[in-house]
Amino acid sequence: MKLKLLILSGLLLCINNTFAQTHTQEVGIVSENDSFLAQGSDRYYTNGLFIYYNQALTVPEGTSLANKVLGIEVGQKIFNPISGSVPDKSYIDRPFAGYLYLGSSLNLLYKNESNLKLGAQVGVVGPAALGRQAQQVIHDTFGFYELNGWQYQVKNNVQINLSAEYNRLLARGGDADVSLTSYANVGTGFNGVGVGPMFRIGNFNQLFNSYSTQSTAIKNRTAEPLHKYELFLFYKPLFNYVAYDATVQGNIFKNKDDANEVTLTPKHIMISNQIGLAYGGSRWMAQLSATFHTRDVKEMMKSSHQWGTAALYYRFN
Repeated sequence: MKLKLLILSGLLLCINNTFAQTHTQEVGIVSENDSFLAQGSDRYYTNGLFIYYNQALTVPEGTSLANKVLGIEVGQKIFNPISGSVPDKSYIDRPFAGYLYLGSSLNLLYKNESNLKLGAQVGVVGPAALGRQAQQVIHDTFGFYELNGWQYQVKNNVQINLSAEYNRLLARGGDADVSLTSYANVGTGFNGVGVGPMFRIGNFNQLFNSYSTQSTAIKNRTAEPLHKYELFLFYKPLFNYVAYDATVQGNIFKNKDDANEVTLTPKHIMISNQIGLAYGGSRWMAQLSATFHTRDVKEMMKSSHQWGTAALYYRFN
C-alpha cells in the first residue's frame, strides 16, 4: 500500500512539474469551414486554413511587460456566393474570391492583463490566391458537387495590410471573467475596426499567459499561472465596421470595370458572435468553436452565415 502511494505521489509530482514547465515555441494549424456545423450549407466564407509559428521573446526585468511573442503565419481564405455552383453571374450574391497571405506579428503582453498585438500581411486576392483550386480539391476529395462560377472571381490584386489588436481585462471573479477585445485593420485590401467583450468560464489563465491572447509560448515566466491547465468556455460578441473589403469590392486602385469580374457592395456594419471551448495543457492546445455572422454584403440572399473552427497547437523547447 505504501509503495502504491509512493508511486502515485511521484506521478502527481511529475505531472505538476510538467504542467509548470514553460515552452518557448509552438506550431499550430487552424481550419475553418461552414460544413463543420453540419448545416448542409456551402456559402459565403466557406473555408479557411492557417498555419502558425510562435516564438516567445525575452522579457527584460523591471518592465511592465509580462510576455512577448513573435508570430509568423501563412493562410488562405475562400469565399463564394450562396453556392459554389451558380448558373450564371446574376446569381452571385457574394463574389467568388480567394485570399492567400504571409504574415508576421508582435504580441506585447502586459502585467496589468492588457496586450497589444501588431501585425502585417502581404499576399494576393484573386486567381493567384488559388481559391478555386483549393475548393476543387476539397469537393473532389469528399465527393461534393461540381463547381461553377469561379470564372467571375475577383481579379488579382496585391495585398499589403496592417493590423492591431488590443485586449484588456475588465473584471474577474472566481471561475469567470470578462475582458475588452478590439481590432483595427488598414491597408490595400482590408480596412475596418471592431470592438466587443469576451466572456470566459472555467479554468483560464491571465491574459499574458493564455490561449485567449495567443500567449502560451513563454521565454521567462514573470508570474505563476492561475491554473496548471486551461479548459474554459468562451463567448465573444463583436461589433464590426468595415470600410473596405477587397474580397467583395476588388482592387482598391482599379479605374475600370471588367465584364468577367463580379464585385458587389459591402455592408459596413456587421455583428459576429463566436462561442467555443478552449483547452491548453503542457504541450497541446486545442479549440472548437462556432461563429455566427450577419450579412457582410448588401446583395446576399441570406441574412447571416456561420462556420466552425477547429484548432490544434503543439508547444516545444
